[in-house]
Amino acid sequence: MAIWAWEGTNADGDFKRGELEADNKDGANAKLRTMGIGTIIKVKKKQKDLEIIIPGFNDGVPIKSLVIFTRQMATMIDAGLPLLQCLDLIGNQEPNPNLRKTILGVKAYVEGGTSFSEALQRYPNVFEPLYINLVQAGELGGILDTIMNKLAEYIEKASETQSKVKSAMKYPLTVLVIALSITAGLLWKVVPTFAATFKSMGRKELPAITEMLVKISDNFIAAMPFVFAGFAGFVFLYRLAMKTKNGPYIRDLMLFHAPVIGNVIRKSAVARFTRTLGTLITAGVPILDALEVVGKTSGNLVVERALDYTRARIMEGKNVTAPLLETKVFPVMVVQMIAVGEATGAMDVMLTKISDFYDDEVDDAIEGMTAIMEPVMMVVLGGIIGTVMMGMYMPIFTMGETIH
Repeated sequence: MAIWAWEGTNADGDFKRGELEADNKDGANAKLRTMGIGTIIKVKKKQKDLEIIIPGFNDGVPIKSLVIFTRQMATMIDAGLPLLQCLDLIGNQEPNPNLRKTILGVKAYVEGGTSFSEALQRYPNVFEPLYINLVQAGELGGILDTIMNKLAEYIEKASETQSKVKSAMKYPLTVLVIALSITAGLLWKVVPTFAATFKSMGRKELPAITEMLVKISDNFIAAMPFVFAGFAGFVFLYRLAMKTKNGPYIRDLMLFHAPVIGNVIRKSAVARFTRTLGTLITAGVPILDALEVVGKTSGNLVVERALDYTRARIMEGKNVTAPLLETKVFPVMVVQMIAVGEATGAMDVMLTKISDFYDDEVDDAIEGMTAIMEPVMMVVLGGIIGTVMMGMYMPIFTMGETIH
């Protein structure tokens, strides 16, 4: 398939232009005729644009911009504006260049005869499967405006939870990096300077702690090339492991059960799972399709494999709750509440309540983790610096006692 830029006039003589997808020029001409373009002025194959993509940046589209786009679409569709006009107005006024290009690209595909959800599928780095599936459900049910509002709310809440987890991770990692940097600096520069001073003063015997620090410093400097080589080797092996089938799963499993931080990750995963599933079920997406989408958008392979197992058991005739319990990934209380929702036919309402509850639980877990790690990191950092300072100044103190 190629993209073709075209110009022409319709039966009323109005000038039109746009882009469409076709295998060849004849196919593009045929599509234009079905679109009501009576006079085809130009059909030209569009060259691919040079794109520079930075991994992890969602193709340069901020979450806030995506939320605003989604809410604008909901408002305009609710006001009765045609889909193409909505995309045209929002696309041309969008300040973010990457999102503007994406919206206008979606508009071109819709003009070419594809549905809105199919057009969104062309941009998987901007619109995740959850977004596309909900839009598709909204198109089928004739409630696209309602779905777009729900999507905006979902993105906002999911982004808020994710940012909280990331911000909670930044503090201990920052302190750890600072502690390691200070320790390396002391062993590399400070300790050798003091050791040379003591040697020049004729001090042959040093306190045990000073001797230990001098030996560590000597070994550290000698081993520095091996440390860098080992770190580079670790990074290489890690990347290699992440390309294997089970490597990413083992990483996620270790994080899932890690002390302190594992609690935050587990609760965050439950909040995302229940919110996503609740949003999909509310939109009328079948449970099997919903579980597949939830697994793919979970961001955690432990959760994804648990939901794949659950889907397989449901296809064998089981209910939702029994397989969820068997996975031992989700808390018993969560599964029991889902069971109540399933029995009463109000699973979407129950899932929303669970996600709201676990949003608060994530906040509490983050506060608890910070409360534990902050004093621990301060003690570790203070202990390292204090030990080095004590080891370096003890010979000076003993020297003063000797002179006295």
